Amino acid sequence: MRILLTGATGFVGQHLVPRLLNCGHEIVAVSRDSGKAASMPWFDKITFIPFDIFNKQADPVKSLGIAEILIHLAWSGLLDYQNFYHFEHNLPASYFFIKKMVEAGVNRVMVTGTCFEYGMQQGCLSEDLQTMPSNPYGLAKDTLRKFLQMLQVQHPFNLQWIRLFYMHGPGQNAKSLLAQLDTAIDNNDIVFNMSEGEQLRDYLPVEGVAERMTLLVDHPECSGIINCCKGKPISVRRLVEKRIGERGANLSLNLGYYPYPDYEPMAFWGNSRKLDLIRKQA
Repeated sequence: MRILLTGATGFVGQHLVPRLLNCGHEIVAVSRDSGKAASMPWFDKITFIPFDIFNKQADPVKSLGIAEILIHLAWSGLLDYQNFYHFEHNLPASYFFIKKMVEAGVNRVMVTGTCFEYGMQQGCLSEDLQTMPSNPYGLAKDTLRKFLQMLQVQHPFNLQWIRLFYMHGPGQNAKSLLAQLDTAIDNNDIVFNMSEGEQLRDYLPVEGVAERMTLLVDHPECSGIINCCKGKPISVRRLVEKRIGERGANLSLNLGYYPYPDYEPMAFWGNSRKLDLIRKQA
């Protein structure tokens, strides 16, 4: 299958590409950063096309061609959840890029969403819950999904909306929790500053995200909103302590140094039933 994948050099993309290649798919990887793409171990096995979806003058169909499935991962400014950039720039750029590809004949689209679409709702969150985004990042992603669902009315296509929860692993943003913890361990720090750590979250290794998304490529019948998560909560403190143990580090936690974030609830995790069913069948 010919797959057009944007954001190929991002956190998820760099793990997803080799899995798709191992399944025999032809990958056309798209990114603004040619240098970073060339440094990837899979670079000589894919077709790489430098392209900027923010360039309104560029024609994506002419530059990239048509594929059997479009996987859209590209999104700038991650972790800065409160920045209006998400709905002022990322949202329109992503929508018009996908719209042009669908109008040109792409009939399968996979897009990564976010658990922040659920807003401040607590507990186990299932795909059929009403969305209530409470930050610009969640609002932009949720609005993009609604735009695409409206687009489906005029131009029918298969949409798999992969709603990501928390991830960790090689290539993660240096400002993310476990990346900062690893840096502190590597620097032989004796103290790590964090919140009280009692909040419950749903963490999945990025390799698990890539495995699930690869599986969904072969299961177009599993469409619509799909929670991509472990489906089991863990406290942030337990997550940090587990990582310290895995690294064999001697590091004390300065609990309560940071306040709890005001843009997310204290306890939430995903209902992973849709993906669990597909994985059992595989």
